[in-house]
Amino acid sequence: MKARGAVLSRRIAHAATVSDWGSLQPGERVEILKHAHVIAAGEVEEVSRSGNVLWLVGGGHSESQPFMKSDGVQVRRA
Repeated sequence: MKARGAVLSRRIAHAATVSDWGSLQPGERVEILKHAHVIAAGEVEEVSRSGNVLWLVGGGHSESQPFMKSDGVQVRRA
């Protein structure tokens, strides 16, 4: 049986926002948040070399959508 603290720590880490978008890999499922509300969800298609832009596919869109850090959005793994 796993220790309760270990399970809770993993849940918190999973729900935490990703500060380094460059660490995201194509195919990872993520949610895009703005003002603490999920505005999009899907799979990472690509991340810019600078790690400031990511393209997301899914969530009812046939084309990928770009999201920029400068727009004040946050990313968390889904």
